[in-house]
Amino acid sequence: MSEKLQKALDLFVSGFNCSQSVLGSFCGQYGMDEMLALKLAGGFGGGMRFGEVCGAISGAVMVIGLKYGQYIANDKAAKDKCYEITLEFIEEYRNRKGTVLCREILGYDIRDTEARAKFPGRQKEVCPKAIEAAVLLLEEMGF
Repeated sequence: MSEKLQKALDLFVSGFNCSQSVLGSFCGQYGMDEMLALKLAGGFGGGMRFGEVCGAISGAVMVIGLKYGQYIANDKAAKDKCYEITLEFIEEYRNRKGTVLCREILGYDIRDTEARAKFPGRQKEVCPKAIEAAVLLLEEMGF
């Protein structure tokens, strides 16, 4: 198991969401303070609390931005490169997991309290696999 994957899983087990776990395991490599990274990614867990794009993917897209993101207004080449790598990541993640949506990965919509009650512990079972897929894919892509 890679050091980044171990860190991401440790972050998740300690109480951070999928997005925080992925971003938190890569942030230092790109000069971002870990506390700031964890705070920034805080609202992206559970598909932005809406069951939409999986938090592990959101964290990975933030990592992509740290490496390739545009920071000069008219740097179209950086913007295009970041978009290209982001699309490549998301398409491959979807190929591997079958979806990019949190509610489909979990098997229920996190906003539905009755559904959540039917699947106790489901996030602890499913989310580490989503985190693992994101971290491994990032590593395969050279992050």
